[in-house]
Amino acid sequence: MPEPHFPSGRVLALCGGIGGAKLALGLYRAMPPEALTLVVNTGDDFRHFGLAVSPDIDTVTYALAGRANTQTGWGRGEESWRFMDAVRELGGEDWFGLGDTDLATKAVRTQWLAQGRRLSEATAMIARALGVGCAVQPATDDPIPTIVETDEGDLAFQHYFVRRRWQPAVRGLRYQGAADAALSPETARALADPELAAIVICPSNPWLSILPILAVPGLREALAASPAPVVAVAPLVGAQAIKGPLAKMMVELGMEPSLQNIADAYDGLLDVLIVDEADRHEAVSGPKIVAAPIVMHSLDDRIAVARAALAAARAERR
Repeated sequence: MPEPHFPSGRVLALCGGIGGAKLALGLYRAMPPEALTLVVNTGDDFRHFGLAVSPDIDTVTYALAGRANTQTGWGRGEESWRFMDAVRELGGEDWFGLGDTDLATKAVRTQWLAQGRRLSEATAMIARALGVGCAVQPATDDPIPTIVETDEGDLAFQHYFVRRRWQPAVRGLRYQGAADAALSPETARALADPELAAIVICPSNPWLSILPILAVPGLREALAASPAPVVAVAPLVGAQAIKGPLAKMMVELGMEPSLQNIADAYDGLLDVLIVDEADRHEAVSGPKIVAAPIVMHSLDDRIAVARAALAAARAERR
């Protein structure tokens, strides 16, 4: 039976990679998995060695399947690296690591896409093969690569984030192709589901992980029109990013790394923003503020934050 904090009906969550995967796993464990749909960022997808690489989708899928590298937050656990060793020996590009078993995921995805399957179909097939019991899907089957405008020029996301280790100063962002992208049929159905009871935005970097999803035409409008409450978990604690370049990027974009600016990034979409206990007294206008411990070190932490998000959604529906 669902626990008292679980809103009766389905839950749809938007998430990115490492930070998003933490809450995605918490939701997966805190509620019936068959009632959960995860819409994962594809703005950082790219081709490498000719392979279709979907880093955030794979990070989330591995986390739910119990296959994740818990030390790095990305890639698969108990991984071997003979492929990368051979790449280095041959003088190839080694700035983006592909472990041997992770490489199989990329190769199979690439083959399926070449055979005419959509990214949504390939993603679902990989998730099922790894024993994942919830829906994992992109917002769109069309490519929407994030371009980071920096003081060194325009950089594809992985070149900014991995190759340059997010050191260039960010001047702006573009979600290339998003304006012409179409919602995937699976995501369109999930958004229109009359049983949809809660929408959760995971604590991913809004500009790098969530806004690329919201840039797909029709998605933001569907969220705004849904009777299901939209609950976001803040990606900042004490004006510092829990992980990654968020605070640095916000300053470079000319804004204070504050909870107010996080809320404003969603442009009136949020009903509730869950902030850390340490930030309970920070003034934020717009969404209702709920304070809870949101730093997720352990599985229990992930489940606790998920329960807090579900409880907040349930309270908003009353």
